[in-house]
Amino acid sequence: MTDDFSGLGLSTKVTDAVLAAGYTKPTEIQAQAIPHLLQKKDLIGIAQTGTGKTASFVLPMLTLLENGRARARMPRTLILEPTRELAAQVSENFEKYGKNHRLTMALIIGGVSFEDQNKKLDRGVDVLIATPGRLLDQIDRGKIMLNGVEILVIDEADRMLDMGFIDDIEKICSRLPPRRQTMLFSATMDSQIEKLTKKFLKDPVMVQVSRAASTADTIDQKLIKVSSKPEEKRAALRDHIRGATGLTNAIIFCNRKREVATLAKSLERHGFSAGALHGDMDQKSRTETLDAFKNNRLTLLVASDVAARGLDIPAVSHVFNFDVPVHAEDYVHRIGRTGRAGRSGVAYTLVAPADGKHLDAILKLTQKPIDYLETSTAPTAAVSTEDGEERPARPARSRRGGARTRPAAADVAEAAPAVEAAEAKPARTQRAPRTRAAAEAAAAAAEEAPAQARTPRNEARPEGEARPQRGRSRRPAASAEADDNSDDKSPFGSEGPIPAFLLRPTRIAS
Repeated sequence: MTDDFSGLGLSTKVTDAVLAAGYTKPTEIQAQAIPHLLQKKDLIGIAQTGTGKTASFVLPMLTLLENGRARARMPRTLILEPTRELAAQVSENFEKYGKNHRLTMALIIGGVSFEDQNKKLDRGVDVLIATPGRLLDQIDRGKIMLNGVEILVIDEADRMLDMGFIDDIEKICSRLPPRRQTMLFSATMDSQIEKLTKKFLKDPVMVQVSRAASTADTIDQKLIKVSSKPEEKRAALRDHIRGATGLTNAIIFCNRKREVATLAKSLERHGFSAGALHGDMDQKSRTETLDAFKNNRLTLLVASDVAARGLDIPAVSHVFNFDVPVHAEDYVHRIGRTGRAGRSGVAYTLVAPADGKHLDAILKLTQKPIDYLETSTAPTAAVSTEDGEERPARPARSRRGGARTRPAAADVAEAAPAVEAAEAKPARTQRAPRTRAAAEAAAAAAEEAPAQARTPRNEARPEGEARPQRGRSRRPAASAEADDNSDDKSPFGSEGPIPAFLLRPTRIAS
């Protein structure tokens, strides 16, 4: 492997820009891939995250584009990225390494005005960086023609497949000229990637600088046993953030977007500098949050897997997997956000009892043992009140049929007004008869027999008088028959007073 960039065949403009950026020695993937790409060969690049894959195609592309000129709506090169953040990051690399060139570039991603993008496309661009969905929208609008593309780059190909972009990639490639140079980069290699390479690449050169799905040796990986209860799990995360040695900033990964927002708000309530990043946020909010984290205005970034692929934030000291990833490959990408460019990093994964299957898949993929972090007693779950203070969580009630825990005195006092209000409600009246004949019979009976007033709840009852039953009667059938034969029986089958609306005189039509 060459010791510097000057021996790779890059142009003087490119090597000067690389040196100005502070890089003197190429990484392994760069040293092996760049000479083949300068010879205009198709290439498959497999390397673990954080090894400089982006520069391995940006630098030779800048050298190859020095000759030629872009035409309106006909880009010369096309780079496909799975997420907006990755696309924006590649554009930053072009600006950094292409500062000595006069090449034009357009970023075609969702969440950005079509009008601004169309102005750049109409002038003509040398480099087009796009996500598949927005690119197809612009093609359907007639704003982009791909028959002039000389170089195609499919970056993070495994992520493209995971996100379901395979059909979009096929549509895009069907519009490209057959004579082109194609590069495919990925952190993992599986059977689906092999099918993709056979379909879109011609006699590609294979460059693999590390075992597929391997993790960097500079990352200290640990597992943490936690409870499945969300409040206890969040408490455990806070304890380990506070106790982490050398933590300057951290990315916390969740499996679900809803959990990302909930966890970020919880951390903010407990005094942490935290922000959220997930796919349902608008592009402006995503960009502002990511910039704040890069510039150290945020200490903790709670994110979904939208931030797990390719984001180059070199100084991330810690990664926390709040949820064990469902796909084992995502674990490799998540913890790859730390320990980049030779730096050391720490990755903690919170493991609940139900995560055993996913953890086994990770261990099988990485082929590295991961030890559990030795901890003291489990943290006590706490519930946050509206004013930000914490109080111990209430004990859970047992399942139906089992013994119930005795309510706390504060809970009894809290529930007393509701009980008093319920007791103060008037008793429920008997349902009125539904037929006219029944109503007439009730009125006649009411004239002969005086209504019996119900004894109030709080007054003493005469000795021997039975308490009237509430709700559905559960007496034996024999007792019910005796009541039916009694002379004192009310016309409604109970001792309650007759409703007043039944005592009103009625006019019978002749």
